[in-house]
Amino acid sequence: MTPEREGGRERLPAGATAAGRPRTPRLDQPRAPRRRLLPEWDPEAFGRLSERIARFLGTGRFIVWMTVVIIVWLLWNVSAPKELRFDEYPFIFLTLVLSLQASYAAPLILLAQNRQDDRDRVNLEQDRKQNERSIADTEYLTREIAALRIGLGEVATRDWIRSELQDVVKDLEERHNGHRDHHGSFPAMRAQRPPGRDADDH
Repeated sequence: MTPEREGGRERLPAGATAAGRPRTPRLDQPRAPRRRLLPEWDPEAFGRLSERIARFLGTGRFIVWMTVVIIVWLLWNVSAPKELRFDEYPFIFLTLVLSLQASYAAPLILLAQNRQDDRDRVNLEQDRKQNERSIADTEYLTREIAALRIGLGEVATRDWIRSELQDVVKDLEERHNGHRDHHGSFPAMRAQRPPGRDADDH
């Protein structure tokens, strides 16, 4: 059964449309993980292991153990029976082992240093933000203290109230003394007035 053509477009028979379409991945389903030829590892776990090795390589214990191993290696290959020696002079195998150890130690130390640099960068960023917050808080407190000083400059203090009260007391005393002097001279003035004036006043 051959498919019919309509206007240059192939017309598939009924029931063959779904089977003839190429299968496309569905968007509502996750993709299957791709297979990789290289082995996979956890970068965080590998970084922690490298830091442990780098810390051990930077200790005196590693230097002592490596010195002991090299001395035992040399003594064994010099003084042991010839049949039991595995690395005779010029100790090529020892040189190879030390070169291999150095070739692995250098990248591990660099990886540990990179991780430490990343941590230091994060810590510096956090310290910078903390310093910015501290500076902002300090400026805010400075403005608040200045506002309080300005406000306190307009508030009546105890010394100012005391001085004002003293001025008021002095003013009252002066008025009282002046009023008493005025009343003291009033009878004498009345005595000097003629009696007819009092009658007129009444």
